[in-house]
Amino acid sequence: MAASLTPALEGQVLLGGQDSGRVVRIHNTDLAVLEAREPRNDLPCVVTDNRPALGFDFRFHAGYEVAVPLRELAGSENLLTMLFRVTPVADPSRQVYFVQRVRVPSIEPDARGDAYLQGSFDIGEGEYQVDWLMRDRAERVCSSFWQAKAELRGRDAQMQMRLPPHEIRASQHDQFSEEPPVERVSSQPRLNLKVLVNFAPQNSRASALQPMDTSALVSILRTISRDPRVGTFTIVAFNLHEQRVVYRQENVDRIDFPALGASLDSLNLGTIDLKRLSEKHGETQFLTQLIRQELTGPTPPDALVFAGPKAMLEQNVAQEELRNLGQPSFPVFYMNYNLYPHRIPWRDAIGHAVRFFRGYEFTISRPRDLWLAVTDMVGRVISWKDAQHGSTISGQ
Repeated sequence: MAASLTPALEGQVLLGGQDSGRVVRIHNTDLAVLEAREPRNDLPCVVTDNRPALGFDFRFHAGYEVAVPLRELAGSENLLTMLFRVTPVADPSRQVYFVQRVRVPSIEPDARGDAYLQGSFDIGEGEYQVDWLMRDRAERVCSSFWQAKAELRGRDAQMQMRLPPHEIRASQHDQFSEEPPVERVSSQPRLNLKVLVNFAPQNSRASALQPMDTSALVSILRTISRDPRVGTFTIVAFNLHEQRVVYRQENVDRIDFPALGASLDSLNLGTIDLKRLSEKHGETQFLTQLIRQELTGPTPPDALVFAGPKAMLEQNVAQEELRNLGQPSFPVFYMNYNLYPHRIPWRDAIGHAVRFFRGYEFTISRPRDLWLAVTDMVGRVISWKDAQHGSTISGQ
């Protein structure tokens, strides 16, 4: 038997540290445990540290998992307090403290199995010392200590991280938080991009968007929006399964991520619409209409970008339909978010359309893929614009 306990506070709460400007007040007994760095097991538990992993948001995510026997929590309601600090080995004066509290309901004395808890924090490149403890209302303590190392190797070293080296932050749980302003280039014309995102699960049979999926798709948008050479955006969020556009934002210099997140709440992927079910190849028809509408708008963008997971439809968009649209006067790209490309190596419906338009398709399986894809894409668009400008001058 396993039980998952609900935190009274979501995630870790940053208490403070050297750079936070907050005064950290900690019980002397807790501080003594952290300073001693001697594992304790008054409150039996097993702590597993999670090695830092680079996310699509270009932050290293580290953390831990804790297993506590349910029999140790038996009795009336309890409160577990987890306190830990993270210290850069290169600069021990920059200690950052976090706390998490978990309320434990009444548990029967003969309960079997374990309760599982977890926590996370974000770090920049570097090596860190983590000092961790958990205590209950009876002042029993479980403590653990480990080191975490975050580093970019090989080709990954060229990527720009969202956190500087030796930086420690609380994990971001709001995937659709407001994006900070970006300082755009002023020495050259800025690009105008139209981005169409299919917000769908990586697993086409899933009944809901998973946080991992939305995180990757939003990260694609954020990475594009952070490029200083891009000036304006048109964002079209759609879902092929529901055959509808759920959000649109036209010609803006800043993507409204909170509004995008709110609009995705309207998706009902687990619901079967009888009207859609009766329409043969309805998804293909929707995709055809979407491509026609966005490809032939009154103001052509500098590039049209599709993004999303594999869209394996029973029927692709008919080539005759695509031929009737003609070749677009701007480049077309496809950021295909595919965690397991070896499982579905075939080109999907969107990929077939992009290929017909002589576009470029990028497979996004790792953060490095996203970084390289956006860098390559923006470079290609600039080269295309320069070529167009050169042709115009030579034709005068």
